[in-house]
Amino acid sequence: MNKNTILEEIERCYQVKQELESIISQYQEIIILGNGGSSSIASHISQDYTKKLKKKSFTFSDASRLTCYSNDYGYESAYRQFLKEFASKDSLVILISSSGNSENILNCAEYCEEEGIKTLTMTGFDVENKLKRKEMNSRLLNHWVDSKDYGIVECVHMIFLHMVV
Repeated sequence: MNKNTILEEIERCYQVKQELESIISQYQEIIILGNGGSSSIASHISQDYTKKLKKKSFTFSDASRLTCYSNDYGYESAYRQFLKEFASKDSLVILISSSGNSENILNCAEYCEEEGIKTLTMTGFDVENKLKRKEMNSRLLNHWVDSKDYGIVECVHMIFLHMVV
């Protein structure tokens, strides 16, 4: 991705800012999930949504709970179990996966679809990644970043989610 493409991606983020603000404003409870760097983004944004937007926002990043759920349910199902216990039809679930192919995030998307829980998905890398192309009636917004560079994808995801704060 070159510099012009990055600027185009940021401009595209601004173009959907109003749509994102409209979605976020409709929910008082927001759960944000991701792995690795995406988990850090989820944690940061969750704090900002609570502090600045006065939303009940949280993520699944407590090491003790994460290792417990991973041990008991398997890593690929740990986040799904977390959603079973904490999400409701009144929740908005934001799923972040740079590759769009993380099994635990795909399982969350499946659970949200089964339960009618509204989602917002964020991916990058391959335009045909599993999460991006997954048919979901519960999905309100599907944001894809045209880059195979983790740093760029993660930074654009952060900018995108931060725009409403």
